[in-house]
Amino acid sequence: MKRKICVITGSRADYGLMYWLLKEIKNDFDLELQLIVTGMHLSPEFGLTYKIIEKDKFKISKKIEVILSSDSTIGISKSMGLSMISFSEAFNELKPDICVVLGDRFEIFSAVSAAMISRIPVAHLHGGEATEGLIDEAIRHSITKMSHLHFTANEKYSKRVKQLGENPKRVFNFGAPGIDNIHKLKLLNKSEFEKSINFKLGKLNFLITFHPVTLENNSSKQQFVELLSALSKFKEAKIIFTLPNADTDGRIIIKLINDFVNLSSKKSISFTSLGQLRYLSALKHVTLVVGNSSSGLVEAPSFKIPTINIGSRQDGRLKASSVIDCNPKSGDISKSIKIALQEKFQNSLKQTINPYGLGGASTKIKETLKNYDLNNILIKKFYDL
Repeated sequence: MKRKICVITGSRADYGLMYWLLKEIKNDFDLELQLIVTGMHLSPEFGLTYKIIEKDKFKISKKIEVILSSDSTIGISKSMGLSMISFSEAFNELKPDICVVLGDRFEIFSAVSAAMISRIPVAHLHGGEATEGLIDEAIRHSITKMSHLHFTANEKYSKRVKQLGENPKRVFNFGAPGIDNIHKLKLLNKSEFEKSINFKLGKLNFLITFHPVTLENNSSKQQFVELLSALSKFKEAKIIFTLPNADTDGRIIIKLINDFVNLSSKKSISFTSLGQLRYLSALKHVTLVVGNSSSGLVEAPSFKIPTINIGSRQDGRLKASSVIDCNPKSGDISKSIKIALQEKFQNSLKQTINPYGLGGASTKIKETLKNYDLNNILIKKFYDL
C-alpha cells in the first residue's frame, strides 16, 4: 500500500515554501499525497489563494475553514478551537500515515493538536527557530513537542530541537525547502515582472513586507507609521507592498498601506499575494527588502540584496551579513536604508552566505518521509542531553 502523507497548508507563505516538497510527494509512485488547505487560503480578504494551489494541479483533499473575520485575540482563539474540531473530523476520514506541517501559525497548532489526539505522527518543518516578538515562538516549540520527525533549516536549530528533549535520530538538518524555489523556478526578467504587476520599476526599488508584532500591545500601528515616515524620505524610490498575514492587528497595517498607495499610486503598489514566482522575481529585481518578514532572512540573502529588518519580530533568528537590524523608528529605518545603499555595503553583498542552505531540502525530506520506519514512532521519550 502507498504511504499516505497529509500536508497541511494555511497560508500563501508556507505553501510556497513547501511547493517542491508537494511535487516530490505527488510524483512518487509509492506515496499518496493528501492535501488539507485551511486558514488564509480560503479567505476572500486574503486572495482565495487555494485557487493558486488548484492551478498548480494539486488535488485538495479537504478545505477547513478558519474564521478570519476577526483578528482580535478572542477571534483567533475561537478560530483555533473550531478548526481543531474540523481537523479531527478530516483526519478520521483521510486516515493519513503521517502529517506534514511547517512553521508556527495558530491554525497549524490546531491541526497538530488534533493529529496528536488522533495518534497520527507529525513531521515538522522549520522547528527550533526563534521569533521572540511573537506568539509564534511558543506555538512553534509546542508543535515540536507534539511532532515525531523534525526537519530543520540550520544546525543551530537542530541543536535547539534536541535541547527541547527530541531524539537526535529523528532530527534532520537539510536546510530550508523554500530555497529550492530560487533554483528550480524560472524567474521573470525585469520586463516580464513589470508586466505581471502592471508597475514600472525605477532606479531605486523597495519591497516592503511587514507583519504585526503580536506580543507587543498596540505597537503594530505605531511601528508601521514610523516605517511609512522613513519611506517618504526616499522620494525617488518605487515601493512594492505585500499585505500582512491574518495576525492580530493585521487589518490596521492593511489600511495604512492602502491609504499610502492611494496617495502615491505612481510610486507605490500593493498586493494581497504576489505568489511565489512574482515574489521571488521581485527579490531578483528590487534594490532592497524592508520589513520584519522571515523571507528577508531566509530567501533574500540568496539574491545578495540587503534586508532592513525592523524591530523585534525576528529576534533570535539566524541572519546573514546582508541583514541590517534596526529599531522601529523612522530615523533608524531611514539611516539603515542609507547604509544599505552605500557603495561599501553594496560591495560586501557579493560575499553573502545564506545560513539556510543552498537548496535540495525538498528531495531529502521526501525521501525521509517515504522510508522512515513509522512502527512505534508515536512512542516518545524525553531525550536528556
